Amino acid sequence: MKVAVFGKRRQSREDAPLIFDLINSLSEHNVFITAERLFFEAMTRLTGDALPVDDVFEGDDFTADFAISIGGDGTFLRTARWVGAKEIPIIGINTGHLGFLAEESIKSAPQLIESLIEGKYFIESRSLLEVRAVEGDIRSSLSGWAYALNEVAILRQDTASMITVNTLLDNMPVASYQGDGLIISTPTGSTAYNLSVGGPIVQPTAPCWVLSPIAPHSLTMRPLVVSDSHIIETSVDSRAETYRLTLDGRTLILPINVKLRVRRADFVVKVFHSNGHNFIDTLSAKLLWGISKR
Repeated sequence: MKVAVFGKRRQSREDAPLIFDLINSLSEHNVFITAERLFFEAMTRLTGDALPVDDVFEGDDFTADFAISIGGDGTFLRTARWVGAKEIPIIGINTGHLGFLAEESIKSAPQLIESLIEGKYFIESRSLLEVRAVEGDIRSSLSGWAYALNEVAILRQDTASMITVNTLLDNMPVASYQGDGLIISTPTGSTAYNLSVGGPIVQPTAPCWVLSPIAPHSLTMRPLVVSDSHIIETSVDSRAETYRLTLDGRTLILPINVKLRVRRADFVVKVFHSNGHNFIDTLSAKLLWGISKR
């Protein structure tokens, strides 16, 4: 078995020994371990010792049976970007804060490794959004990665008045959202930015998108759930000459005349879960879902 290890570069000194224990435990099970170079170098600076791995790689120049993401959800999103269309299952280990994607605690790493080695796990497929300009290509401005696992957000400039996001669904007009912008969320991202603007929580494997307006200037505008088989097209009206496009937090400033086309990507992100995992338990643990204080 070969495992590729990614991680955030600012780990705490308290977590560093646990990360070394994780790597050593994998080695004891004859797992070949390759580490992303920036993470490897950051851990070396933090501890003064090199991670005991078999190889080091840069960017997306790797192959593996599994990828391990050590950090928070932001680290998981970056790992998904490097994995790309390889569809290598990602194991999310949390050394950050909330951790919906990086859901396994670093303190439970021994049990996690046991599940991995003994095959006591299942793989869940998560859909991504692909974004293109209706005319032209925006990939070069997004480092070649014009995809989002959580959400695509179309936003006004910080100093501008509200914008209007005209939205089509398979060429059928849906709405002209006036306000601060519009979020197009995946089911995975329903507990992220979408949730903070009042959008619904969606089961991660549901075949749908959520359209959630941001600070809408109308009481009739509400989040809308649509099938992920549709193609969404947007155009923006604003007093400003530009608007912001964000994909999982990566921001691009676009001219006001650039129209976007959003569709389901041709590949998925595969997420590792130990047997017994379920989405409702995650909601209870992370958001206190269904827990009564009475």
